[in-house]
Amino acid sequence: MAFPKVAKIRQSFDVESIQDVSTVIEEQFSSIEANQKIKPGMEIAITVGSRGIANIPTIVKGIADEVKKLGATPFIIPAMGSHGGATAEGQIEVLDGLGVTEASTGCEIRSSMDVVEIGKTSAGIPVYIDKHAYEADGIIVMNRVKPHTDFKKDIESGVLKMASIGMGKHKQALALHTHGIKGIRDMMPEVGQVAIQNSKTLYGVAIVENAHEDTAIIKVMEPENILEEERKLLKRAFAFMPSLPVEDIDILVVDEIGKNYSGTGMDTNIIGRIRVLGVEEPELPRVKYLIASNLSEASHGNALGIGLADLTTKRLYEKIDMKAMNENVITSTFLDRAKIPIVLENDQDALKAALRATWGVEDEEARIVRIPNTLHIGEMFVSEVIYDELKHFDHIETLEEPREMVFDENGYFV
Repeated sequence: MAFPKVAKIRQSFDVESIQDVSTVIEEQFSSIEANQKIKPGMEIAITVGSRGIANIPTIVKGIADEVKKLGATPFIIPAMGSHGGATAEGQIEVLDGLGVTEASTGCEIRSSMDVVEIGKTSAGIPVYIDKHAYEADGIIVMNRVKPHTDFKKDIESGVLKMASIGMGKHKQALALHTHGIKGIRDMMPEVGQVAIQNSKTLYGVAIVENAHEDTAIIKVMEPENILEEERKLLKRAFAFMPSLPVEDIDILVVDEIGKNYSGTGMDTNIIGRIRVLGVEEPELPRVKYLIASNLSEASHGNALGIGLADLTTKRLYEKIDMKAMNENVITSTFLDRAKIPIVLENDQDALKAALRATWGVEDEEARIVRIPNTLHIGEMFVSEVIYDELKHFDHIETLEEPREMVFDENGYFV
């Protein structure tokens, strides 16, 4: 079997980005006159989730520094539902994998799975928040605003999701996910609003990234403005969103999946697969076969999202912590996402199997795209037939001319 040659390319996007994150945070806190709410001696909880957000240690430290300037004491609460194996220790490990530590942020991390019920929604859904946050003198709810990987609506992944499933920990995740897609799509925003209204939430902090996964917007919001502002920011996030450079792909190779790249291991908006009962599959891109090659160390064995792939490798399979992955997927109720695909010895064997199943296409003509992960799709390898289609476009830069695929001694891509 002959593999097609591949070229390395870079696709560029029209982007805006923040050059000095700390200065922008300082300006934002100054503009809202934070000294009117944050007083000397107060203890302020800052939420940090499990996502790989650009500049996240710097952003958390910037917020903490503003709190300190006003004489208050900031501390971090891991706000990530059932991630980290639904344990306090596991959630600290997740933060550590993101570079969010007491040393990097200058403030204490208080991790617990204990929650306090603070109200109910109009539908009777109980609303919980982290016990440490409940006992604090104030809360700053921070999260990235971006398109969700499970559904489409005017409120998706953002500050309200952090206030609900994030701050409410495993118990809130269970309460919402019990209702399936309806729980997170239709009920989650109200849970977030009740959590904010019935707690000591002082501000929301929204982060929006550009197509190169760099920080584009940081917005500090008054609690009563979060719903309206998040709707506006989600539209900005959609406008920034990157995509693969072609719509039809025979084989998509994802070098690494993981919770630090997407809550679903692979961003469903990038790969064109959702696999949730009752949710329509995206029209684009059209990917025949997807190979997941490796699992990020930052995922700590949680391979949720592996079920979105058709083939995987022995290397990835042996890294899976079934307990951590199963806890996460059972909580979500989207069971297909943890199904184990065909396990091959290495990348080379996985590619051979996928090529054999690509009916009616000569091996050398196969449309193959290889990306490092679904968060970083600026640079990638594409097979020669795709390269010939793209090489004349202004937004495509050739980094390496077409050459033979290179594998190491164990049969994995170099």
